[in-house]
Amino acid sequence: MAIYHLSAKTFSRARAQSAVAAAAYRSGGVLYDVRTGTTHDYRRKAGIVAHFILTPEGAEWAQDRNLLWNEAESAEKRSNATIAREYELALPCELDQGTREE
Repeated sequence: MAIYHLSAKTFSRARAQSAVAAAAYRSGGVLYDVRTGTTHDYRRKAGIVAHFILTPEGAEWAQDRNLLWNEAESAEKRSNATIAREYELALPCELDQGTREE
């Protein structure tokens, strides 16, 4: 029987979390946080099969991961703001990689 998993999580400044750091970790890449001046480098992280950004038409600028997450950080001004939300969806292993990405 095929089983999937879905979970939702928020990132908040009140808990000293960073949307830029979270995005770098999840994508296994390098992102520079303009607000803190920190570079988050997770290129050595293993186990990332695929990572991509889904955007609506007219929002091609958001395909730049660094720009997207720094804009998300700067959009919220409050010290207790929710700066990002994560939706994690794990698909069944019965599906091949191409089908999962589709």
